[in-house]
Amino acid sequence: MSTTPISPNGMTRRSVLGAALATGAAIPLATATAPAWAAPRTPAPTPEPARLTLPAPTGPHPVGTVALHLVDRSRPDPVAGPGHFRDLMATVWYPARDTARYPLAPWMPPGALQAFLTDVGFPELAPLGPLTAGHVGAPVLRTGGRRLPVIVFAHGAHSHQGDHTVIVQELASHGYAVLTVAHQYDTYTEYPDGRTAVPLFDPQAPTLPADFAADLRFLLDCVERLAAGHNPDVDGKELPAGLPGSLDPRRTGALGWSKGGTATACAMLADERIRAGLSLDGPMQMNPPLTGDLHRPFMMMSARFARAANPAAAAFWPHLRGWRLDVQAQGAVHISYGDNEALFPQVAKIKGWSADQLRQAIGTLDPVQAVRIQQAFPLAFFDEHLRHHPGHLLDGPTPAFPAVTFLP
Repeated sequence: MSTTPISPNGMTRRSVLGAALATGAAIPLATATAPAWAAPRTPAPTPEPARLTLPAPTGPHPVGTVALHLVDRSRPDPVAGPGHFRDLMATVWYPARDTARYPLAPWMPPGALQAFLTDVGFPELAPLGPLTAGHVGAPVLRTGGRRLPVIVFAHGAHSHQGDHTVIVQELASHGYAVLTVAHQYDTYTEYPDGRTAVPLFDPQAPTLPADFAADLRFLLDCVERLAAGHNPDVDGKELPAGLPGSLDPRRTGALGWSKGGTATACAMLADERIRAGLSLDGPMQMNPPLTGDLHRPFMMMSARFARAANPAAAAFWPHLRGWRLDVQAQGAVHISYGDNEALFPQVAKIKGWSADQLRQAIGTLDPVQAVRIQQAFPLAFFDEHLRHHPGHLLDGPTPAFPAVTFLP
Protein backbone atom coordinates (compact mmCIF):
# COMPACT_ATOMS: atom_id res chain seq x y z
CA MET A 1 0.00 0.00 0.00
CA SER A 2 1.82 3.02 -1.21
CA THR A 3 1.42 6.56 -0.14
CA THR A 4 0.56 8.58 -3.01
CA PRO A 5 0.02 11.25 -5.27
CA ILE A 6 0.01 14.85 -5.73
CA SER A 7 -2.73 16.10 -8.00
CA PRO A 8 -3.71 19.45 -9.51
CA ASN A 9 -5.66 20.36 -6.37
CA GLY A 10 -2.91 19.23 -4.00
CA MET A 11 -4.46 15.89 -3.01
CA THR A 12 -2.11 13.56 -1.20
CA ARG A 13 -1.98 9.81 -0.80
CA ARG A 14 -3.60 10.16 2.62
CA SER A 15 -6.68 12.00 1.30
CA VAL A 16 -7.05 9.79 -1.77
CA LEU A 17 -6.83 6.59 0.25
CA GLY A 18 -9.11 7.90 2.96
CA ALA A 19 -11.80 8.85 0.48
CA ALA A 20 -11.61 5.58 -1.44
CA LEU A 21 -11.56 3.27 1.55
CA ALA A 22 -13.63 5.08 4.14
CA THR A 23 -16.37 2.47 4.03
CA GLY A 24 -14.03 -0.48 3.68
CA ALA A 25 -11.86 0.56 6.62
CA ALA A 26 -14.92 0.52 8.83
CA ILE A 27 -15.81 -3.08 8.04
CA PRO A 28 -14.66 -5.54 10.72
CA LEU A 29 -13.13 -8.90 9.98
CA ALA A 30 -15.85 -11.26 8.84
CA THR A 31 -17.02 -13.51 11.66
CA ALA A 32 -19.82 -16.02 12.04
CA THR A 33 -22.08 -15.21 14.98
CA ALA A 34 -23.74 -18.25 16.59
CA PRO A 35 -26.95 -17.92 18.59
CA ALA A 36 -26.41 -17.46 22.33
CA TRP A 37 -27.68 -20.91 23.20
CA ALA A 38 -25.13 -22.51 20.90
CA ALA A 39 -22.10 -20.55 22.05
CA PRO A 40 -19.29 -22.81 23.30
CA ARG A 41 -18.12 -22.36 26.86
CA THR A 42 -14.56 -21.72 25.63
CA PRO A 43 -14.54 -19.50 22.52
CA ALA A 44 -12.49 -20.85 19.67
CA PRO A 45 -9.29 -18.85 19.10
CA THR A 46 -9.39 -16.42 16.22
CA PRO A 47 -6.82 -17.45 13.60
CA GLU A 48 -4.06 -14.95 12.97
CA PRO A 49 -4.05 -13.48 9.44
CA ALA A 50 -1.13 -14.61 7.32
CA ARG A 51 1.67 -12.20 6.47
CA LEU A 52 1.03 -10.21 3.29
CA THR A 53 3.07 -11.35 0.31
CA LEU A 54 4.58 -9.85 -2.82
CA PRO A 55 4.76 -11.77 -6.10
CA ALA A 56 8.10 -13.42 -6.75
CA PRO A 57 10.26 -11.87 -9.46
CA THR A 58 10.43 -13.81 -12.71
CA GLY A 59 14.10 -13.35 -13.58
CA PRO A 60 16.75 -16.09 -13.53
CA HIS A 61 18.78 -14.61 -10.67
CA PRO A 62 18.25 -14.46 -6.90
CA VAL A 63 18.09 -10.92 -5.54
CA GLY A 64 20.32 -9.23 -3.00
CA THR A 65 19.84 -5.92 -1.24
CA VAL A 66 21.68 -3.55 1.07
CA ALA A 67 20.68 -0.24 2.69
CA LEU A 68 23.03 2.75 2.49
CA HIS A 69 23.17 5.93 4.55
CA LEU A 70 24.14 8.81 2.28
CA VAL A 71 24.74 12.51 2.92
CA ASP A 72 24.92 15.05 0.08
CA ARG A 73 27.34 17.63 1.44
CA SER A 74 26.76 19.88 -1.54
CA ARG A 75 23.23 20.66 -0.27
CA PRO A 76 22.76 22.28 3.13
CA ASP A 77 19.59 21.27 4.99
CA PRO A 78 17.48 24.38 5.74
CA VAL A 79 15.19 22.44 8.09
CA ALA A 80 17.90 20.89 10.29
CA GLY A 81 19.88 24.12 10.36
CA PRO A 82 23.53 25.17 10.00
CA GLY A 83 26.06 22.38 9.70
CA HIS A 84 23.50 19.86 8.44
CA PHE A 85 23.18 18.51 4.90
CA ARG A 86 20.74 16.49 2.82
CA ASP A 87 20.50 13.18 4.71
CA LEU A 88 19.20 10.23 2.70
CA MET A 89 18.59 6.53 3.07
CA ALA A 90 19.02 4.50 -0.10
CA THR A 91 18.83 0.82 -0.98
CA VAL A 92 20.69 -1.11 -3.64
CA TRP A 93 19.00 -4.14 -5.24
CA TYR A 94 21.07 -6.44 -7.43
CA PRO A 95 21.42 -9.98 -8.81
CA ALA A 96 22.93 -12.15 -6.09
CA ARG A 97 24.57 -15.52 -5.50
CA ASP A 98 24.90 -17.90 -2.55
CA THR A 99 21.82 -16.38 -0.90
CA ALA A 100 20.79 -19.27 1.37
CA ARG A 101 22.25 -17.88 4.60
CA TYR A 102 21.12 -14.28 4.06
CA PRO A 103 17.73 -13.21 5.47
CA LEU A 104 14.98 -11.66 3.38
CA ALA A 105 14.54 -7.91 3.70
CA PRO A 106 11.21 -6.50 4.93
CA TRP A 107 9.13 -4.33 2.63
CA MET A 108 9.71 -1.40 5.01
CA PRO A 109 11.72 -1.06 8.23
CA PRO A 110 9.42 -1.89 11.18
CA GLY A 111 9.23 1.59 12.71
CA ALA A 112 8.62 3.24 9.35
CA LEU A 113 5.98 0.65 8.46
CA GLN A 114 4.11 1.27 11.72
CA ALA A 115 4.17 5.05 11.18
CA PHE A 116 3.06 4.70 7.57
CA LEU A 117 0.19 2.32 8.28
CA THR A 118 -0.97 4.45 11.20
CA ASP A 119 -1.09 7.50 8.94
CA VAL A 120 -3.15 5.73 6.26
CA GLY A 121 -5.51 4.15 8.76
CA PHE A 122 -4.34 0.54 9.01
CA PRO A 123 -2.10 0.37 12.11
CA GLU A 124 -3.27 -3.17 12.93
CA LEU A 125 -1.68 -4.49 9.72
CA ALA A 126 1.90 -3.68 10.79
CA PRO A 127 2.64 -7.24 12.01
CA LEU A 128 1.61 -8.51 8.57
CA GLY A 129 4.16 -6.47 6.61
CA PRO A 130 5.45 -8.46 3.65
CA LEU A 131 8.95 -9.71 3.04
CA THR A 132 10.70 -8.98 -0.23
CA ALA A 133 12.72 -11.30 -2.44
CA GLY A 134 15.90 -9.42 -1.51
CA HIS A 135 18.50 -11.24 0.60
CA VAL A 136 20.20 -8.71 2.88
CA GLY A 137 23.92 -8.47 2.21
CA ALA A 138 24.19 -11.40 -0.21
CA PRO A 139 27.19 -11.38 -2.59
CA VAL A 140 26.75 -9.76 -5.98
CA LEU A 141 26.40 -11.97 -9.04
CA ARG A 142 28.18 -10.88 -12.20
CA THR A 143 27.81 -13.03 -15.29
CA GLY A 144 30.56 -13.05 -17.87
CA GLY A 145 32.53 -10.46 -15.91
CA ARG A 146 30.25 -7.68 -17.16
CA ARG A 147 29.25 -4.77 -14.95
CA LEU A 148 25.59 -4.28 -14.08
CA PRO A 149 23.40 -1.67 -15.79
CA VAL A 150 21.94 0.72 -13.22
CA ILE A 151 18.50 2.24 -12.61
CA VAL A 152 17.74 4.90 -9.99
CA PHE A 153 14.20 5.10 -8.60
CA ALA A 154 12.19 8.03 -7.16
CA HIS A 155 9.04 7.41 -5.12
CA GLY A 156 5.94 9.62 -5.03
CA ALA A 157 4.71 12.31 -2.65
CA HIS A 158 4.40 11.20 0.99
CA SER A 159 5.56 7.74 -0.04
CA HIS A 160 8.48 5.41 0.64
CA GLN A 161 11.25 3.69 -1.25
CA GLY A 162 9.68 0.23 -0.95
CA ASP A 163 6.57 1.45 -2.71
CA HIS A 164 7.44 -0.25 -6.02
CA THR A 165 9.28 -3.33 -4.85
CA VAL A 166 7.50 -5.51 -7.42
CA ILE A 167 9.19 -3.56 -10.22
CA VAL A 168 12.50 -3.06 -8.44
CA GLN A 169 13.11 -6.69 -7.53
CA GLU A 170 11.91 -7.79 -10.97
CA LEU A 171 14.62 -5.67 -12.60
CA ALA A 172 17.25 -6.93 -10.16
CA SER A 173 16.31 -10.54 -10.90
CA HIS A 174 17.06 -9.84 -14.56
CA GLY A 175 20.52 -8.47 -13.91
CA TYR A 176 20.05 -4.79 -13.08
CA ALA A 177 21.33 -2.87 -10.08
CA VAL A 178 18.50 -0.64 -8.85
CA LEU A 179 19.07 2.17 -6.35
CA THR A 180 16.01 3.47 -4.52
CA VAL A 181 16.12 6.57 -2.34
CA ALA A 182 13.96 7.83 0.52
CA HIS A 183 13.43 11.50 -0.32
CA GLN A 184 14.04 13.31 2.95
CA TYR A 185 11.04 15.10 4.52
CA ASP A 186 8.58 13.46 2.12
CA THR A 187 8.92 9.82 3.11
CA TYR A 188 8.72 7.13 5.76
CA THR A 189 12.09 5.60 6.56
CA GLU A 190 14.51 4.71 9.34
CA TYR A 191 18.10 5.76 9.90
CA PRO A 192 20.89 3.60 11.37
CA ASP A 193 20.78 5.54 14.65
CA GLY A 194 17.15 4.55 15.18
CA ARG A 195 15.45 7.71 13.95
CA THR A 196 12.14 7.17 12.19
CA ALA A 197 11.37 9.79 9.55
CA VAL A 198 7.87 10.71 8.40
CA PRO A 199 6.69 13.29 5.86
CA LEU A 200 7.12 16.85 7.07
CA PHE A 201 4.26 19.08 5.97
CA ASP A 202 6.32 22.25 5.97
CA PRO A 203 6.43 24.63 2.99
CA GLN A 204 10.10 25.29 3.77
CA ALA A 205 11.05 21.61 3.47
CA PRO A 206 12.86 20.67 0.22
CA THR A 207 10.23 18.29 -1.19
CA LEU A 208 9.55 19.64 -4.68
CA PRO A 209 10.10 17.55 -7.83
CA ALA A 210 13.33 19.48 -8.39
CA ASP A 211 14.54 18.33 -4.94
CA PHE A 212 13.72 14.74 -5.85
CA ALA A 213 15.60 15.21 -9.12
CA ALA A 214 18.64 16.50 -7.23
CA ASP A 215 18.49 13.37 -5.07
CA LEU A 216 18.54 11.20 -8.21
CA ARG A 217 21.56 13.06 -9.54
CA PHE A 218 23.31 12.58 -6.20
CA LEU A 219 22.55 8.84 -6.47
CA LEU A 220 24.36 8.90 -9.81
CA ASP A 221 27.39 10.36 -8.04
CA CYS A 222 27.20 7.47 -5.57
CA VAL A 223 26.93 5.01 -8.47
CA GLU A 224 30.17 6.42 -9.85
CA ARG A 225 31.85 6.02 -6.46
CA LEU A 226 30.68 2.42 -6.18
CA ALA A 227 31.80 1.76 -9.75
CA ALA A 228 35.26 3.05 -8.82
CA GLY A 229 35.41 0.65 -5.88
CA HIS A 230 34.59 3.15 -3.12
CA ASN A 231 32.01 2.99 -0.35
CA PRO A 232 29.60 5.97 -0.26
CA ASP A 233 27.97 4.97 3.05
CA VAL A 234 28.72 7.73 5.56
CA ASP A 235 28.88 5.26 8.44
CA GLY A 236 31.38 3.01 6.68
CA LYS A 237 28.92 0.11 6.51
CA GLU A 238 30.36 -3.11 5.17
CA LEU A 239 29.15 -3.64 1.61
CA PRO A 240 28.12 -6.96 0.07
CA ALA A 241 30.96 -8.89 -1.54
CA GLY A 242 31.43 -7.81 -5.12
CA LEU A 243 29.33 -4.63 -4.97
CA PRO A 244 32.23 -2.16 -5.25
CA GLY A 245 33.33 -2.15 -8.85
CA SER A 246 30.24 -3.99 -10.14
CA LEU A 247 28.11 -1.11 -11.46
CA ASP A 248 28.26 0.34 -14.95
CA PRO A 249 27.71 4.13 -14.83
CA ARG A 250 27.69 4.24 -18.64
CA ARG A 251 24.40 2.33 -18.72
CA THR A 252 22.17 4.23 -16.31
CA GLY A 253 18.41 4.76 -16.42
CA ALA A 254 15.86 6.41 -14.13
CA LEU A 255 12.38 5.40 -13.03
CA GLY A 256 9.82 7.24 -10.93
CA TRP A 257 6.20 7.17 -9.89
CA SER A 258 3.88 10.19 -9.51
CA LYS A 259 6.04 13.09 -8.29
CA GLY A 260 8.98 10.76 -8.79
CA GLY A 261 8.00 10.45 -12.46
CA THR A 262 8.10 14.22 -12.81
CA ALA A 263 11.48 14.20 -11.03
CA THR A 264 12.74 11.58 -13.49
CA ALA A 265 11.99 13.90 -16.40
CA CYS A 266 13.54 16.86 -14.56
CA ALA A 267 16.71 14.90 -13.77
CA MET A 268 17.05 13.68 -17.35
CA LEU A 269 16.81 17.20 -18.71
CA ALA A 270 19.60 18.27 -16.35
CA ASP A 271 21.90 15.24 -16.46
CA GLU A 272 23.01 13.35 -19.55
CA ARG A 273 24.25 10.45 -17.45
CA ILE A 274 20.65 9.19 -17.47
CA ARG A 275 20.40 7.35 -20.77
CA ALA A 276 16.70 6.37 -20.53
CA GLY A 277 13.79 7.42 -18.33
CA LEU A 278 10.42 5.93 -17.39
CA SER A 279 7.58 7.80 -15.68
CA LEU A 280 4.82 5.88 -13.91
CA ASP A 281 1.87 8.30 -14.14
CA GLY A 282 3.95 11.40 -13.46
CA PRO A 283 1.91 14.65 -13.41
CA MET A 284 4.81 16.57 -15.06
CA GLN A 285 3.74 19.61 -13.03
CA MET A 286 6.54 21.92 -11.96
CA ASN A 287 7.01 25.61 -11.28
CA PRO A 288 8.69 26.73 -13.46
CA PRO A 289 7.39 24.16 -15.97
CA LEU A 290 9.56 21.49 -17.52
CA THR A 291 11.28 23.01 -20.54
CA GLY A 292 13.90 21.95 -23.04
CA ASP A 293 13.95 19.10 -25.51
CA LEU A 294 14.94 15.59 -24.51
CA HIS A 295 16.65 13.51 -27.17
CA ARG A 296 17.08 10.31 -25.16
CA PRO A 297 14.46 7.53 -24.78
CA PHE A 298 11.55 8.33 -22.49
CA MET A 299 8.47 6.24 -21.74
CA MET A 300 5.26 7.14 -19.91
CA MET A 301 2.86 4.66 -18.30
CA SER A 302 -0.26 6.76 -17.79
CA ALA A 303 -3.41 6.54 -15.68
CA ARG A 304 -4.82 9.52 -13.75
CA PHE A 305 -2.35 11.91 -15.37
CA ALA A 306 -2.83 10.81 -18.98
CA ARG A 307 -2.11 13.52 -21.52
CA ALA A 308 -5.76 13.76 -22.57
CA ALA A 309 -6.71 14.89 -19.06
CA ASN A 310 -3.51 16.56 -17.87
CA PRO A 311 -2.25 19.69 -19.65
CA ALA A 312 1.20 19.50 -18.05
CA ALA A 313 1.83 16.00 -19.41
CA ALA A 314 0.45 17.06 -22.79
CA ALA A 315 2.80 20.05 -22.85
CA PHE A 316 5.79 17.86 -21.95
CA TRP A 317 5.15 15.28 -24.69
CA PRO A 318 6.32 17.42 -27.68
CA HIS A 319 9.65 18.00 -25.92
CA LEU A 320 10.43 14.29 -26.28
CA ARG A 321 12.45 14.36 -29.50
CA GLY A 322 14.03 10.92 -29.23
CA TRP A 323 12.43 7.49 -28.84
CA ARG A 324 9.16 7.95 -26.93
CA LEU A 325 6.18 5.88 -25.91
CA ASP A 326 3.02 6.45 -23.88
CA VAL A 327 0.93 3.48 -22.77
CA GLN A 328 -2.13 3.29 -20.57
CA ALA A 329 -3.62 0.24 -18.86
CA GLN A 330 -7.39 0.46 -19.12
CA GLY A 331 -8.99 0.43 -15.68
CA ALA A 332 -5.80 1.58 -13.95
CA VAL A 333 -5.88 4.36 -11.37
CA HIS A 334 -2.96 6.37 -10.08
CA ILE A 335 -1.85 3.78 -7.52
CA SER A 336 -2.21 0.87 -9.94
CA TYR A 337 1.42 1.05 -11.10
CA GLY A 338 2.86 -0.18 -7.83
CA ASP A 339 2.71 -2.75 -5.06
CA ASN A 340 -0.89 -1.80 -4.28
CA GLU A 341 -2.15 -4.19 -6.94
CA ALA A 342 -0.49 -7.11 -5.16
CA LEU A 343 -1.21 -6.02 -1.57
CA PHE A 344 -4.70 -4.53 -1.60
CA PRO A 345 -6.53 -7.71 -2.71
CA GLN A 346 -4.99 -9.43 0.33
CA VAL A 347 -5.97 -6.54 2.60
CA ALA A 348 -9.51 -6.71 1.19
CA LYS A 349 -9.83 -10.33 2.33
CA ILE A 350 -8.52 -9.52 5.80
CA LYS A 351 -10.82 -6.52 6.17
CA GLY A 352 -13.85 -8.12 4.55
CA TRP A 353 -14.24 -5.54 1.81
CA SER A 354 -16.66 -6.05 -1.05
CA ALA A 355 -15.46 -6.28 -4.64
CA ASP A 356 -16.73 -2.75 -5.20
CA GLN A 357 -14.72 -1.40 -2.28
CA LEU A 358 -11.59 -3.04 -3.64
CA ARG A 359 -12.23 -1.49 -7.05
CA GLN A 360 -12.54 1.92 -5.42
CA ALA A 361 -9.00 1.46 -4.11
CA ILE A 362 -7.13 -0.01 -7.08
CA GLY A 363 -9.40 0.49 -10.10
CA THR A 364 -10.96 -2.08 -12.39
CA LEU A 365 -7.73 -3.39 -13.91
CA ASP A 366 -7.36 -7.07 -13.03
CA PRO A 367 -4.73 -7.21 -10.26
CA VAL A 368 -2.96 -10.25 -11.70
CA GLN A 369 -2.59 -8.54 -15.07
CA ALA A 370 -1.56 -5.31 -13.34
CA VAL A 371 1.36 -7.08 -11.68
CA ARG A 372 2.38 -8.69 -14.97
CA ILE A 373 2.32 -5.25 -16.64
CA GLN A 374 4.60 -3.86 -13.93
CA GLN A 375 7.02 -6.73 -14.35
CA ALA A 376 7.07 -6.78 -18.15
CA PHE A 377 6.95 -3.21 -19.48
CA PRO A 378 9.70 -1.48 -17.45
CA LEU A 379 11.97 -4.48 -18.06
CA ALA A 380 11.32 -4.37 -21.82
CA PHE A 381 12.01 -0.61 -21.89
CA PHE A 382 15.33 -0.77 -20.07
CA ASP A 383 16.41 -3.93 -21.91
CA GLU A 384 15.93 -2.10 -25.19
CA HIS A 385 17.59 1.17 -24.24
CA LEU A 386 20.28 0.22 -21.73
CA ARG A 387 21.19 -3.26 -22.95
CA HIS A 388 20.24 -2.76 -26.61
CA HIS A 389 18.21 -5.97 -26.54
CA PRO A 390 15.00 -4.94 -28.31
CA GLY A 391 11.99 -7.19 -28.01
CA HIS A 392 8.53 -6.84 -29.47
CA LEU A 393 6.51 -5.94 -26.38
CA LEU A 394 6.88 -2.20 -26.97
CA ASP A 395 6.04 -2.39 -30.69
CA GLY A 396 2.28 -2.24 -30.20
CA PRO A 397 -0.79 -3.92 -28.71
CA THR A 398 -0.48 -7.61 -27.90
CA PRO A 399 -3.02 -10.27 -26.85
CA ALA A 400 -0.76 -11.03 -23.86
CA PHE A 401 -1.70 -7.64 -22.35
CA PRO A 402 -5.19 -6.81 -23.63
CA ALA A 403 -5.64 -3.92 -21.18
CA VAL A 404 -2.61 -1.97 -22.43
CA THR A 405 -3.37 0.77 -24.95
CA PHE A 406 -0.63 2.47 -26.94
CA LEU A 407 -1.45 6.19 -26.98
CA PRO A 408 -0.64 8.20 -30.11
